[in-house]
Amino acid sequence: IEEEAIIYNNQTALKDYKQSELGTPDYSDLLLDQYISVIEIANPMHSLWSDGRWNKLTMAHGCYWGKCTFCDISLDYINIYEPIAANLLVDRIEELIEQTGETGFHFVDEAAPPALMKVFALEIIKRKITITWWTNIRFEKSFSKDLCLLLKASGCIAISGGLEVASDRLLKLIDKGVSVEQVAQVTRNFTEANIMVHSYLMYGYPTQTVQETMDSLEMVRQLFELGIIQSGFWHQFALTAHSPIGLNPSEYGITPHYKDISFANNDIDFEDKTGIDHSKFSFGLKKSLFNFMHDIGFDMPIQEWFDFNVPRTKVKRDFIESCLENENHFNTKTSHKIVWLGNQPTVTEFTKSKRGNSWQLLKLKFHLKTEDLEITLDKDKGDWLLSILDKLSPGNNKLLSFSELKSDYETLLPDFELFWYSKPIGVLRENGLLAL
Repeated sequence: IEEEAIIYNNQTALKDYKQSELGTPDYSDLLLDQYISVIEIANPMHSLWSDGRWNKLTMAHGCYWGKCTFCDISLDYINIYEPIAANLLVDRIEELIEQTGETGFHFVDEAAPPALMKVFALEIIKRKITITWWTNIRFEKSFSKDLCLLLKASGCIAISGGLEVASDRLLKLIDKGVSVEQVAQVTRNFTEANIMVHSYLMYGYPTQTVQETMDSLEMVRQLFELGIIQSGFWHQFALTAHSPIGLNPSEYGITPHYKDISFANNDIDFEDKTGIDHSKFSFGLKKSLFNFMHDIGFDMPIQEWFDFNVPRTKVKRDFIESCLENENHFNTKTSHKIVWLGNQPTVTEFTKSKRGNSWQLLKLKFHLKTEDLEITLDKDKGDWLLSILDKLSPGNNKLLSFSELKSDYETLLPDFELFWYSKPIGVLRENGLLAL
């Protein structure tokens, strides 16, 4: 306070600490064994973060995307992006396990970066640490099926992410950087890896029409009916002062009503040029979602969720299903790192004859955690595979890329792509042979 007025003074010579300099949280004086758990039954994700205790860590401060127009991206807690090195992150995990005896971790990121999650997962597997963890993400296309399988192998059990308004027009206006089709494919990848998916959903975004609200509800219905999202929550859009919309409200068709207060004015009342009272949809949206999370109500017309007239959806009933068919499965890039999460197999050599010709084959039996699987290869191909598997272990400091693997193979044998996309290798790719 200077001359009876409050002023902002930022002239200190001390700088903010970097994420890498913060050290490991210390819970040594907390009575961790005396806390009670509050179990939320209706929503799987709410139950997860309320039931039991999680060690809290951050993979990266801020948000690497930093563009969503409803978000406070002008403030440091979003704007300053600082990831932590994966090995330092796992060091902190080991410290916390030793200190607390707890092996559950919740990474409280605004949006955990996929590249760091990959390296982190490899480091966890490399050190043979057993943990359970979950975090918040963006539904990036880089969350391939193989990356999701790697995350699962490292202990990931759940992710949450923002679908927001399930409308491609509004997702572009939000500058979310994803499409409904991409979200469907990514959530399917997580679900097939047995990682639970929670989706943040939004209604009442500036310029959103009633038709778009109903179409968004139909998209959500299909996502739940197909089982690729297991948990969700509808949030009504709130205007904040430090978001792009709050800083430039006229560009988004809204009129803000600022309150005459002296300290903070973060949440701002506003009028949308559409004149729609979006709050009236709240009960119907949440009621329908409650039913979807319990696998019921999928056949009910949208009108049944509301006690006032709403328009029929214009979304085709198989829209999300069609999104899952539009993928190229022959898409291994030359830069992809190849990882084998399994062990060396037991080998049986035998001879096969047909029409007077005979050739040597290898039967490889892999003992996985939950099952055994067998593949059969020509002996020369089987010998090469056996020689390379150890080099593909996450424990190696330098993983082979797809192009390096191809070069190694083709020093002995032709047509690597035919081998890579063959049925036997396909079996391995479903069971721990990953392209990342």
